[in-house]
Amino acid sequence: MARKASGAIPTHARTALVLQGGGALGAYQAGVYEELLRTPYQPNWVAGVSIGAINSALIVGNPAERRMERLREFWDIVSSGVNYPPPPWEETRAAFNRVSALFAATVGVPGFYRPRTLPAFLEAPGAPAALSVYDTAPLRETLLRLVDFDLINSKRVRLSVGAVNVTSGNSIYFDNFEREIGPEHIMASGALPPAFAPVVIDGEAYWDGGIVSNTPLQYVLDNRDGEGMLILQVDLFSARGPMPVDLGTVLSRQKDIQYSSRTRYNTDMAAKVQNTRQAARDLLFGLPERVQKEPGIRELQKLLATAPVDIVHLIFRQKPYEHESRDYEFSRASVLEHWQSGMRDMADTLAHPDWLRRTGLDDGVVTYDLSRPRG
Repeated sequence: MARKASGAIPTHARTALVLQGGGALGAYQAGVYEELLRTPYQPNWVAGVSIGAINSALIVGNPAERRMERLREFWDIVSSGVNYPPPPWEETRAAFNRVSALFAATVGVPGFYRPRTLPAFLEAPGAPAALSVYDTAPLRETLLRLVDFDLINSKRVRLSVGAVNVTSGNSIYFDNFEREIGPEHIMASGALPPAFAPVVIDGEAYWDGGIVSNTPLQYVLDNRDGEGMLILQVDLFSARGPMPVDLGTVLSRQKDIQYSSRTRYNTDMAAKVQNTRQAARDLLFGLPERVQKEPGIRELQKLLATAPVDIVHLIFRQKPYEHESRDYEFSRASVLEHWQSGMRDMADTLAHPDWLRRTGLDDGVVTYDLSRPRG
């Protein structure tokens, strides 16, 4: 049954779901999507980086009625390595999480990656095994089983996944509106070095898109073709956080800042640029009518034309016992916790009426962060 939010449904030409990278924390995005699936706000464009690219492929590469089944299957597989209940005391939960992360680092993650047989320095220079610690062949098998790439390439829903060219250092997006997408494009988006080897596509090697930007937000904004848009931006690292108290929390805080700062920058700059364009256009339309008829003024008015963009921002907020290893801690307990957090935050957002009633400039960018912070 579809969940109804307060107020009228915003009218946008397109709805985009934007998914950040963050490894095991991607279960939060799956929870957000489960709650979103019950609403009228169904995305016709899904963009992701790294684990966000995998979740995006699972969504776009399945019919609506099978998406949750496939998302659950993927997250059940990758969390099956440590499928034990956590200790009931919060004081020992941090130790449980660290042991689980150590398990993933030493044994691998089912359906995702496994350790290489030989150390990288014993492999032939330039070979994938010489460039990485883990083999991601299991991920390819998982994608081929759970994702219908023919459906992706039918272009019913737009899919964009970010990667970075290893030799040029340039960001690139593999977009099903521009090329045929296969499992290699999804794997390239999540090929984070030195854990994973670069993925070679058409003679070029690619790494995880999060190296350059951990969010596809700017790509979506730059390629919306002037359409009004509702963007549901789901981030896995929070820019705001407490002062570290030890080396573990230093590493945790450093990771948050590294992977979230560009997201915050892109959101702020998008709003600033868009709202400045709208203000300049308003000024031009305030000129005398004879001046507005000048060819140069008319052309400038066209160039400054904007459409409304609403960015609804959901951010995963870690628990006190989650530290620097949380993005590769794949225990079933943590995956289920993150999934439930995503569902609760999306429900909180849907229950909040503010984002259904536009304020400010009619054709500008408005950003909403309406889910409640959680400890």
